[in-house]
Parts: sequence; structure tokens; C-alpha cells
Amino acid sequence: MTRPCTDFVVLNTGYKMPVLGFGTFQKGHDAGYKGILTALKAGYRHIDTAAVYGTEEDVGRAVRDSGIPREEIFITTKLGNGDHRDPFAALNRSLETLGLDYVDLYLMHWPVALANKNVNPFSKEGIQQVDFGWNHVKTWELMQELPKTGKVRSIGVSNYDTVHYKQLLDAPTTNIIPAVNQVEAHPYLPETKLLRASQKKGIVLTAYSPLGSADLSVLEDNDIAKLAKKYSANPAQITLSWQIQRGFAAIPKSSTPSRIESNFQVVNLAPEDMETMNSIYKKHHQRRFRYAWPVKMYHDDDEWYDGNPPPSLGD
Repeated sequence: MTRPCTDFVVLNTGYKMPVLGFGTFQKGHDAGYKGILTALKAGYRHIDTAAVYGTEEDVGRAVRDSGIPREEIFITTKLGNGDHRDPFAALNRSLETLGLDYVDLYLMHWPVALANKNVNPFSKEGIQQVDFGWNHVKTWELMQELPKTGKVRSIGVSNYDTVHYKQLLDAPTTNIIPAVNQVEAHPYLPETKLLRASQKKGIVLTAYSPLGSADLSVLEDNDIAKLAKKYSANPAQITLSWQIQRGFAAIPKSSTPSRIESNFQVVNLAPEDMETMNSIYKKHHQRRFRYAWPVKMYHDDDEWYDGNPPPSLGD
């Protein structure tokens, strides 16, 4: 039996974050606005966007038009790769685009800076402009001042692994532990090592691409299909339930109203079914759908990486 997912987690800042959110990466303006509004009406209270997505304006407009009080909606946006040297200005631009006074969570989108703030970081041109005179620890040093402005309640990171954690947390300039780390995670890439390390540090992991991607959807997996039948649910609901039960938050995305609504429904998986989900990656080796940097970005799962990154660029 499915139920609406109204669960939340308390961040290390004391603020509550709904564990199931709505992702807005790669949404067209009209479809994006309508999808966000549909998600809010379906019960979602966590909306994820980023400066580079081009959906901040849609998010702000949908929040205003929804009629839901601002304080009831948790909004995440992210620092662009070309803005690592001035997160203050970047945050102000995002707030202006959103039409909001504050965001609930502001993330460093990637632990790598680009020299040109106007280039698309996911383009071939963008990934060739790494700012080697800067590093993510310096960015975090500046970001730590943002909560004092009252314009952001919690700060965090994205696309970090345990090596990035060590670099950041061992730095003498670090005095705030990230509240959240948003990473790619799904049954083919469970990120178990990172989950355990995050829990020890009090960092909440949020999964993007929790249902895989258009290149390889985990929802076609036979084991997940069997569990969906057992619980009278669909594969997406099973997958999102697994993520949440193991300690992740998740931000699925869709432009189809019926899928947006059904993705907000979860089930309680039995221990043996959690184990089945935990082991699915072993059939395929761990697969990463997002891989597009000229510098070493991922360390924890290299032993599983097959050496053939997919062509898609993204979150």
C-alpha cells in the first residue's frame, strides 16, 4: 500500500528538509512551471533548482502562484561553477531570479571552479575552462559567510565524494560542516561508502537521478519489477522508497503530471526487500550516468567504473 511521502529530516543546522523533492533540471520554461505547480499541488514541499538549470524563475513563479505559504516550501538552489570566487553575488542573482528573499539550502554545485562564469559548464567549451588557480575549499570558506546574511538558511555541497570530504573537513578554514551533499545515486550506483561517511559527519545525502536516466533506466530492472508487483506499486515508487529508507533524500524529476503525482507515493519495504535493492548494482557493476570533467572528479567507485562514460552531461 502506497502513502504520500511527507517525511522530513532535520539538518545539522536544525532546519527540516522534506526527504522527497522535485527536481527541475532540463525543464522547458512552460513545462517547467507547470510541472513545479503540479508537484506543489500533489504535496511536494521541496523544490530543487540551480542557477545553471535556467529554472529558478519558473520555481519562484510557481511558488507564488501555488498559494502555499513560502515558509512551508523548502527551496534549494546552487552556486554556478563560474561563480566560485564570488558566491555572494551569485546568491543575490539567484534570489533576484527566484523573486524570493531567501533560499532554504544553497549548494556548491560542483567541487571545481570554471574561469568563465558565462559559459555552460556542461558544454565542451565549459569543461575546458577549469580555474586551476582556485579550489573548492576556498569556495567553502566564502560560502560559510552566507548564512549570516539571512538570505540562506543552510549551506551544502554537491557531487562530493569521500576524498572531497577529507580535503574540506581537514582544512583549517572550515568551521561549518555541510548540511547536505547532493550526488548521483540509484540502484546501479548505491554510494554506500559515501552514505556511511556522510552519516558519521552528520551530512544528509540527496540523490539526483534517483531513477537512472534516459540512457539507462533502472526502472526496467527485473528485481525492481518483481517488488513493484509484490507491493502493488510501480518501479519508481519502489526505488524512491528504497532510497528514503536507507537514509537518502531524493529529487526525482518528470514533466508528466501522472508520474509527478505517483512519484510522491512510497511504500515501506521489508528488510529482505531492502537487501534485494541493495544488491542490484552487483548485476551491472556500478554505473555512473554523469561524467564530464577534464579533472579527476570521482574516487570512491573507480574500481567499478567500466571506463566508458556515457555521452550525456548533466547535474
